Amino acid sequence: MTTTTPTRLLRSRRDGRRARELAGGATPHSAAAPPRRQDRLRRLVRGADDDPNWARPALFALLTLAAVVYGWNLTNSGYANEFYAAAAKSASKDWKAWLFGSLDSSNAITVDKPPASLWVMGLSARIFGFSSFSLLLPQALMGVGTVGLTYGAVRRWSGHAAGLLAGLIVTMTPVAALMFRFDNPDAMLVLLMTAAAYCVVRAIEVSGRDEPTTTRRGRVRSASATALRWMVGAGLLIGFAFLTKMLQGLLVLPGLGLAYLVAARFSLGTRIKHLAAALVSVIVGAGWFVALVAAWPAGARPYIGGSTNNSEWELALGYNGLGRILGGDGNAGGGGGAGGGRFGGTAGLFRMFNSQFAGEISWLLPASLVLLVAGLVARRRAPRTDLVRASLVLWGGWLVVTMLCLSFMKGTVHSYYAVALAPAVAACIAVGGREVFARRSSLLWRVVLGAAICVSGVWSFRVLTTSASGWMPWLKWACAIAAVLGAMTFVAAPAWGARARRVAVTGLVVGVLGGLGGTSAYTFATMASGHNGSMPTAGPAVAGARGGMGSMGSAPGGAQGAPGGSTGSAGSAGSGTTGSSGAAGQAPSGTKPSGTAPSGAAPSSGSSGSASGAASSGGSAASSGSSSEAGASGSTTDTQRSAGSAGAQGGSTSNAALVKLLDATNSQWSAAVIGDQSAAGYILSSDTAVMSIGGWSGSDDNVTLAQFQQYVKNGDITYFIAGGGMGGGPGGNSGSGAQITAWVKAHYKATTVGGVTVYDLTKATS
Repeated sequence: MTTTTPTRLLRSRRDGRRARELAGGATPHSAAAPPRRQDRLRRLVRGADDDPNWARPALFALLTLAAVVYGWNLTNSGYANEFYAAAAKSASKDWKAWLFGSLDSSNAITVDKPPASLWVMGLSARIFGFSSFSLLLPQALMGVGTVGLTYGAVRRWSGHAAGLLAGLIVTMTPVAALMFRFDNPDAMLVLLMTAAAYCVVRAIEVSGRDEPTTTRRGRVRSASATALRWMVGAGLLIGFAFLTKMLQGLLVLPGLGLAYLVAARFSLGTRIKHLAAALVSVIVGAGWFVALVAAWPAGARPYIGGSTNNSEWELALGYNGLGRILGGDGNAGGGGGAGGGRFGGTAGLFRMFNSQFAGEISWLLPASLVLLVAGLVARRRAPRTDLVRASLVLWGGWLVVTMLCLSFMKGTVHSYYAVALAPAVAACIAVGGREVFARRSSLLWRVVLGAAICVSGVWSFRVLTTSASGWMPWLKWACAIAAVLGAMTFVAAPAWGARARRVAVTGLVVGVLGGLGGTSAYTFATMASGHNGSMPTAGPAVAGARGGMGSMGSAPGGAQGAPGGSTGSAGSAGSGTTGSSGAAGQAPSGTKPSGTAPSGAAPSSGSSGSASGAASSGGSAASSGSSSEAGASGSTTDTQRSAGSAGAQGGSTSNAALVKLLDATNSQWSAAVIGDQSAAGYILSSDTAVMSIGGWSGSDDNVTLAQFQQYVKNGDITYFIAGGGMGGGPGGNSGSGAQITAWVKAHYKATTVGGVTVYDLTKATS
């Protein structure tokens, strides 16, 4: 039996096009001339002339579904992660804060990540006014873009059906629904990596052309030059992925580079030159900002949060680089202990299947690995330039390298990092599944496809049992039974005779629906719930506890306890309510989110993860998530929220007296506080800049005691709000925060404003 490969299909289309051109008196070069604008518009709406009639409507339906999943009731998470929300608000007020990613608009310190994602959110806030909607809208659009690019990359070599399946799987991945509705950098990271993969696909595809192309300006460009441009574009996108989340953006490079090296139709020397050019573009795309920070006078820019020496390069190699992989450099990791670590569980080969990651990404991960290997085996005798095998190398390399890195890294690793696997999982299933399905006349290949479907249904049963046993208990049985029975029918039906073909197809459809049932239901549950804080997790509000932040406390579906104080006048620990209620869509001028102001107390050393131990000095307990002991997810519902920020980590405040006090100042910073989390809550609640001392961990030396004293002498800071820091008491464990706190207490009188201890730095007592 002759199988039409994608390579043959491309050749046949090209030969047919040439024949039509020659019949009409056209030259080969004119064939590559760019279409007119109206032709491009028609192609966009209706697709190519040889596309099936259902292809373009199905694509529009897929993108509409993605838009609904990522955009429906978008503001139900309020400000989501207040740390990045505060930085986005600051970026909307000051261009230097926008450029460097400062937490405050007066540029005391940056967030502990590079600023690329904040550039987008900051611009959105400038255009639409700062609000929950303007903050999260770019994330939702990035999600739709990721789905579209995954579809496009898979469709080019494996057909429309495979592309649609890949896009659907991305959409129905719970961690994708979580992060494309959240203001962490991961949404932009995944979009950029997927766009880079698409560029490499186009570069490999262009390498198979025999004739040059003509640009819109009438210039003739060789296939080599066109491929080089695509590779340089891919490199620049990866460079900006580095500026989004540093070294995690580089994990796709092995898969992308190997695919081009193996499959591009150029000489080995040309391929190596193109890869070298792409690497240079990665360095340029990432390095310009690192060089800018290094060249900018340190006294005229904010301190680089998370670094030990105020260097973007050290941040990349230390805290956000090797520190994440090997531990140390401020990273509290999962490690390899028997009990697992504070983050991500025990490091090892099966981390992606543990209780913290399983509900995020593992639903279809076994099937993707099975079909990846099966697809490579199916194409084992294909020529070097085989496009389908190149696709499997590209997406498989992405999948394996990223999965192994996340599994074995000993530094800080959160379960939502797994969103970086979503496009690769989807593509491996779609491409590998198509190859196996094309060989369905063989019993062996039917068994392989049936096994992939069965393992998805059975593993869904396992995940639903362990992560959300009380939520829709019938669902796990429905998924497992449908997957197993459907797969068995698909495998066995062809042996019953030719008339059983429809039965086999029906069995396949039922099995696929069963395999996708668990991940789809979890995705819609994620979409329906709000998620807050620095450790959001996917799933329904009743999902079982899947880990926390150790002594800081984290409710597993959403928010951690506020280390610098408390939030949420409407909720107490374990209530599942968010801690603020500012109106979604509010402008920065205005209405403050509700919730109790941060108490200023550091968490007790023995905190078990419940919110009840987070507050002191008159503040109520942090309440954006239910307590871990209750096994609630910390997700929030519309009846528990008024639409604004959920004060998860330092908290937006409704302490009217304190907010009024801050807004009445005219100094460069209205107040200073220990730790980014506490500062973020005050920044969101007031219309002032609030200085964070010590950064995220409370241990950054961004402000020395001498500098702080000079700021006070110059009248740059009006108040000092006591407490804050992450763990170990006021001032954090190390750094200048403890010294500054002691100096303030020794020279200024403490007053209480709405239960919060405040020092007026304009009135010294000694």
